[in-house]
Amino acid sequence: MPHLTARVLEPQLAGREPELIAALTDAVVKVYGDWARPLAVVHLEGVPPGRWGVGGVPVPTAAPAVTFGIREGALTGPEGAEHASALVASITDAVVAVFGPDVRPGVSVELVATPPGRSGSGGVIDY
Repeated sequence: MPHLTARVLEPQLAGREPELIAALTDAVVKVYGDWARPLAVVHLEGVPPGRWGVGGVPVPTAAPAVTFGIREGALTGPEGAEHASALVASITDAVVAVFGPDVRPGVSVELVATPPGRSGSGGVIDY
């Protein structure tokens, strides 16, 4: 199950939540296909002003940061490198579609591959 967490300064995020959720979900579907749509989970974290810093000082604006987590096999299989590259591009494009082209250079996308037996749901480990 793909999980995306986007951290965005709250003033930049306010009112754009539905659009960002849809765009990030579409970014996953673009790479993996329609089967991934009902499985994509998006969490949005609005960071209050003064709680995002760069270089040791709070910043008034910041490009969103997205963490994408999925089972290891989805990023390490035969098409793993291709999927990783496509995900970074697609997720970045989704963020830019919502927040505008000025954020592109600063958008960060972290891909997290979870090995078998290192996650679970409903109290049961997934393998």
